[in-house]
Amino acid sequence: MSAEAPAIILVRPQLGENIGKAARAMLNFGLTDLRLVNPRDGWPNPSAGPAASGADIVLEHAQLFETVADAVADIPNVYATTVRKRDLVLPVVTPEQAARQITGTPGRSAILFGAERSGLETEEAALAQAILTVPINPEFRSLNLAQAVILVAYEWSKHQTLAIPTEGEEPEPRAPHAHLEGLIGHMDEALDEAGYFFPPDRTPATRNTIRTILTKPGWSTREIQALRGMIRALTAIRNRNRP
Repeated sequence: MSAEAPAIILVRPQLGENIGKAARAMLNFGLTDLRLVNPRDGWPNPSAGPAASGADIVLEHAQLFETVADAVADIPNVYATTVRKRDLVLPVVTPEQAARQITGTPGRSAILFGAERSGLETEEAALAQAILTVPINPEFRSLNLAQAVILVAYEWSKHQTLAIPTEGEEPEPRAPHAHLEGLIGHMDEALDEAGYFFPPDRTPATRNTIRTILTKPGWSTREIQALRGMIRALTAIRNRNRP
């Protein structure tokens, strides 16, 4: 059984050559869904084609987005590649572990790769359900973008035939990321109205913690609808009790 191939999302990539090399690495292992978030030199980039060495189908169908949230809106399972947890309470997995999870989890998956020099911002990594870290030499962490992509793509290719159908009722698929963002925004608005965010200087960290709490379980669309119904009910009770 083959799992649906994950999307590769390059966040603020700097050089067209690096985008092309990443596309080449993707196609080597059967990945074609390339998404670009705010590339520094715009898109399309004439430098990408020669570096792709024939992986034109990946570049031709690459999608361009303004934000990471937009790029993952239709994808329920998101992994953020980074060498640091960035104060986020998220599971940390290797490329092999991520490949097994992607293979065995219903719904589309995506893997985020940050800019060549700066990596992902904390708020961007917080959109993921897990941190994906490549176990490399801690004294020499110089891994370029295409190398990182090819490591992840290889592991997916190696494991994607290992999915075993489960007996009995199929699990509900994870909700698209846009539904999760709706839940997080709804919760944030309700907590803000209740005066939950205090003191103000801790608000960004508190919001990131809430985001990771709500992101971890992998809610289905039905579960998210139920949770939002609970929030609406509690908000209505509070409003009725106001003097």
